[in-house]
Amino acid sequence: MNWSLRLKFENLVQLHCACRQLRALSYRRVCRAQWKPVQLSVCLVRSVHPYPQFWQRDKLISAAFPHYRHLATKEEKKKTRKKLPMTKGEVEIKQKMTVEELARAMGKDVDHIFEALLYTDVDFDSLEPDSILYEDHIKLIVKKSGMKYKSAKLKEEKEKENTDAVKRPPADPAVLTPRPAVVTILGHVDHGKTTLLDSLRKTQVASMEAGGITQHIGAFLVHLPSGERITFLDTPGHAAFSAMRARGTNVTDIVILVVAAEDGVMEQTVESIQHAKNAGVPLILAINKCDKPEADPERVKKELLAYDVVCEEFGGDVQAVNISALKGENLMVLAEATVALAEVLELKADPTGLVEGTVIECRKDKGKGPVTTAIIQRGTLRKGCVLVAGKSWAKVRFMFDENGRAVDAASPGIPVEIMGWKEVPSAGDEILEVESEQRAHEVVAWRNHVEQQEKMKKDMEIIEAKQKEHRTEYEKKQQELGHLTWRQRKTVLYKANKHLMFAKPKERVEIDKNVLSVIVKGDVDGSVEAILNILDSYDADHECKMDIIHFGMGDISETDINLAETFNGVVYGFSVKANETIKKLAAKKGIKIKIHNIIYQLIEDVKQELNSRLPSSVVENTVGEASVLDTFSVTVGKNKVPVAGCRVHKGMLDKKMKFKLIRKGDVIWKGSLSSLKHHKADVQIIKSGMDCGLSLDKDIEFNVGDEIVCYEEKEVKQTTSWDPGF
Repeated sequence: MNWSLRLKFENLVQLHCACRQLRALSYRRVCRAQWKPVQLSVCLVRSVHPYPQFWQRDKLISAAFPHYRHLATKEEKKKTRKKLPMTKGEVEIKQKMTVEELARAMGKDVDHIFEALLYTDVDFDSLEPDSILYEDHIKLIVKKSGMKYKSAKLKEEKEKENTDAVKRPPADPAVLTPRPAVVTILGHVDHGKTTLLDSLRKTQVASMEAGGITQHIGAFLVHLPSGERITFLDTPGHAAFSAMRARGTNVTDIVILVVAAEDGVMEQTVESIQHAKNAGVPLILAINKCDKPEADPERVKKELLAYDVVCEEFGGDVQAVNISALKGENLMVLAEATVALAEVLELKADPTGLVEGTVIECRKDKGKGPVTTAIIQRGTLRKGCVLVAGKSWAKVRFMFDENGRAVDAASPGIPVEIMGWKEVPSAGDEILEVESEQRAHEVVAWRNHVEQQEKMKKDMEIIEAKQKEHRTEYEKKQQELGHLTWRQRKTVLYKANKHLMFAKPKERVEIDKNVLSVIVKGDVDGSVEAILNILDSYDADHECKMDIIHFGMGDISETDINLAETFNGVVYGFSVKANETIKKLAAKKGIKIKIHNIIYQLIEDVKQELNSRLPSSVVENTVGEASVLDTFSVTVGKNKVPVAGCRVHKGMLDKKMKFKLIRKGDVIWKGSLSSLKHHKADVQIIKSGMDCGLSLDKDIEFNVGDEIVCYEEKEVKQTTSWDPGF
């Protein structure tokens, strides 16, 4: 059947259908005029139609020609469809939108979106109006529709109500009671701070420290013979623990500055003086090791004048006591000086109401869980109190003194270990008691929200800076290529990125190998903080990049090993353990676990690991040198080979070694010799003062006066230029 006949047939069918529909419509009107539905009291009866045969015929026609019915239905829908307002300018898009949302944003109908999807790789047969489209397809649809897009602005969140916990107003002076003085012992490493505390407490803390160096901050309550109580904070003197010393001065009332009589003022001594000044805390000078023959206390006092520490004998207000912590000399004089200064300061606190304090140190104990050492500053801490510190909270389960004995209450000025924390807080965090666990949850949620907002703000600043940098770089590149045609521009860009496109997998592995990924685990928060502070000073990324991928407290776990395997890293532990199961798992996966008890040994180990990852450098060692005295050529087969007549004036020439040809100070060739002869005989070695003839493995013409240098190449292991400062 040709097209004209087919077209006529379709027109007749359409006319026939239209007539049938009009006829059925007229019979329906007659039916409504003459017949009415009959209703019985018991049940409903449908109205009887007088001409059912016409309805049957209509059904048959509609079944035979479904496409005509579809067209009619579509036309009706078009009439009833509400027209959407056309969006002028740009279309606001989101990362995810439904088909219906996109149509509404574009001011189009859903069918338009489906039509545009024909140009994408989306399977639109399975799509519904509520199906989700992603950003790349959304952008393509908008472009195909001849419109522009812009990212929709995020709705501003409703400002949250501040639910943070805050300190109570100052207490009424009438309720204040005397409290023990909090005294921090500061000074340079190995000047005898812990030994002094041992002598006051009659204990042996120093002997238990790794390497005899204090690496934690300790809080102890000392009972003096006079009946007075003093809380001592023993801080590390090592250079790595500056943050701990600063934290100690922030919660203290008095600072005892320990200086060795034979060493005098050292680096950490000066730093300790600065911490005390920043905190506005009075000083007492304890000149230790006065029992040694080389001790010179007067020199120490004079050196301290340069740092505004003026002793009483020089007209200042700093008490100076000459002591020997090891032999126990003059310790009571030092204690009396401390008590006298505490009385002058009139130290009092409010023992009632909600508790306030400060976290001195924190750690993860295998049996106890997160544990903190804290000093109570207000109120009385008891079992069952709900505390908040930083982004962690606790319901106090147990409390212990410095000797590990359980206590029921801790009043102001008393150091105590607290069990019951849900997470480990940070050292230096403020402790506040709240009314209930629900209130604690609110405080922690608010603090997490504030931190998240600050992080988002910083991230946005970084993103904007990067975008600006990339935009500037792009514009600069466009200006450079602006005078070229698009074909020339494409060629230039291809050549510039060719080395990246065809990079071999081995080359990429070598690039990744030049990165040291580090996992740090420590026993307490302060130790981890000190290690991270040192690692943050790493400034040799151009040699080998160092990434700290994880840090935390507690023993080394399976998670740490799996993380190290993922990043090809090394696990460093400080005063922690790794059980046999963990060690076997690490050995099986080829992961290094390195555990140390002394901080500078751990840092030295990190340096060695960095050195092992640095590529070796090739060094040329000169074996011998010869001068070209004459040139000639010999025929070998059909080719003429240039030959140099030389005399060795330094060292020797070894045919097995490598050679280079130097002309007027420039190296014009490097390689091997094809022949080395002495009196027409082939030789391997020509010694100093001997003449020889030689030819190269490449046809290069010699000139009289050229230098022939024999050398050997040796690989030398590089060392990192990073200096951690100790």
